[in-house]
Amino acid sequence: MAKRCDICDKGPMSGNNVSHAHNTTRRRFLPNLKRVRAIVGGQMQHLRVCTRCLRSGKVVKA
Repeated sequence: MAKRCDICDKGPMSGNNVSHAHNTTRRRFLPNLKRVRAIVGGQMQHLRVCTRCLRSGKVVKA
């Protein structure tokens, strides 16, 4: 299952873990996705939506 928002297409980003000794290892920043029932085209549908889309009102919850 892809960790991607169905509305804005936000997905994982990459970066570094940085220790106190400044050793770096690669890591992934995952989006905060929620599974919600939304109204799409007059019908209810389950979507995986990031919390920023929920908060900004881009999704009409059922």
